[in-house]
This record gives sequence, structure tokens and C-alpha cells, in this order.
Amino acid sequence: MNAKLSLLTKVSRATVSLHSHIPTAHISNSMGLGTDRRGSGTLVSPDGLILSVYYLTMGAQRVIVTLGGGEQLEARIVAHDYTTGLGLLKIDGGPYPHLDVVSSAGVQLGQEAFIVSSVGGEKRCADCGVVTYLGPFDAVWEFFLERSICMTASALNLGLNGGPICNSLGQLFGVAYLNFAEIGRPILGIPGELFIDARDELVRHGHRISVPPRMWIGLLSYTLQDHVIIAGVMPGSPSEKAGLKQGDLVLTVDGNDIRERRALYDAVNSHRPGEVVNLQILRNNQVQQFAIPAISVEDYLR
Repeated sequence: MNAKLSLLTKVSRATVSLHSHIPTAHISNSMGLGTDRRGSGTLVSPDGLILSVYYLTMGAQRVIVTLGGGEQLEARIVAHDYTTGLGLLKIDGGPYPHLDVVSSAGVQLGQEAFIVSSVGGEKRCADCGVVTYLGPFDAVWEFFLERSICMTASALNLGLNGGPICNSLGQLFGVAYLNFAEIGRPILGIPGELFIDARDELVRHGHRISVPPRMWIGLLSYTLQDHVIIAGVMPGSPSEKAGLKQGDLVLTVDGNDIRERRALYDAVNSHRPGEVVNLQILRNNQVQQFAIPAISVEDYLR
């Protein structure tokens, strides 16, 4: 994409740098996120609403926003959406340059796109590529999206996560969630429609209320040759308290065979808070049963 300088300038001016300070005691530090987090965000309204990803500000006592001109402002955390991975912040003042958020429904494989990201302070970087994947995504840490966006980019110029993925009109149709430079589709994005659909309730309530909470038992897992293996458990989580261990092989959940990670997540998410998830595990060539109460991921991470 040979984007015009004016278009890159527009998106860069709406892209901000985030610097979050997290208390040492917050549970998210045990997940490897650290107490000093830096990332990108996008101004999506003239009055200072900023769209980013929730893990950058989860548990934050203070978040400093740096605008493209170098001005620094303290932000207020507006919302965390644990069902989509999005986070919202707000800075005072304005009017600010901002981007329109649009749905990714019309995006096609092979379509050109570009990103602008913070690299710290007022510095920004831009990169372009093509959309290589549109579909479901699930992660090792009990997170999944029904629809995600992957696009290529230069592995040398990705910047910090949380910034905008834009079309040729400079509209944001995705939020950069993760970088996977080593596997050939380095940027994983959250579709813009997930923000559009939830914006009003996130601003009003600070979280989703129109959808059931995401159920969670606090494990890490991966699929290997039609088997789901436990890679680890979160500290203080229901899985740790129940005795699950790294290397356990999941045979069934609630009596149903499990052969892929997403099936495990769907089985857990079919419960309500406090309901028991029954796992049959193979450990040291012995079959064992575990009864694990499901909880809301929000209750664990808040």
C-alpha cells in the first residue's frame, strides 16, 4: 500500500503511546505481563476516548498517555472487555484528532492494510501488508475470538501492540492484539465491530453486561496430535487449587471427548459461575478425575 503522507499523518496523530504502572501484587504480574507496560492506543473520539487492548492496563494504578506532539496526560481507565480483549481509556481535554472505527465485515483476504504503532513516547512507526486470515482464534491462556484478523508486515518494524489496523481510507477496522513475527503472519487483530457493538455499554458500565461472562478455570493448554495437554496453571486459579499439573492430558470434559483446545474452552464456557467442570485426566498412565468450579475470568483478573 502506497499510502499518502497525509493519510499516514492523520493516523499517526490519532495513535498514542501508553505507559502503565501496575502494583507488584496484582495477579497479572504472575502471567508475565510485568509492572511496567508500554503499548499503543488509538483516539476514537474528539473528547479523548482511547481504544487499545486490555492487558496493557489491567490492574494499572496509573496510565500515562503520550500524544504525537509529545504532550503527556494521565488517563482514566474506562473499561476492560474480557470477552474480546479490548480496553478503553479516557483523557481530558480536546478536541483531539481521532479515527473512525468500522466493521471488518467487508475485509477480504489479500486486501492491503497498514498499521501505525507507538515505539515509545512521541515516536511512531508505520508498516503495511495484506490480510492473510479471517476466522476464529484461540490462545494458550483460555482466550478465544470467533473472528480475528491476521495481516503480514515487516518483522523489523512492528512497534508496540494496541494500535490501529487501517484500510486505505485511514479507518480503523482492527486493533493490533499480538505480534507473531516468527510464523509468517505477524499481526493478530481484534475486529473493529467488536468495539462498535459494545461501545455504549463499555463506556457506561465499564464491562459487558449484554453477554454472559467468560467462564474460566485458569489453565494453559495446547493441542498435540488430537490431544489437549496442560501447559501450566494460573496461580490461585481453580485449576491450581484442584491439583491440575503441567503435562496432564485432557481426555474428557463433562463426559465428552476433547481433542482440540477450542473444544475444551467451549466446554468450560458452557457453565455458569460456580458450576463444576468435570475433567478426566491422564497422568502417569493413570486416569484421574477432577471437579473444578468455573469462575468468571473478570473475577480473577480485576
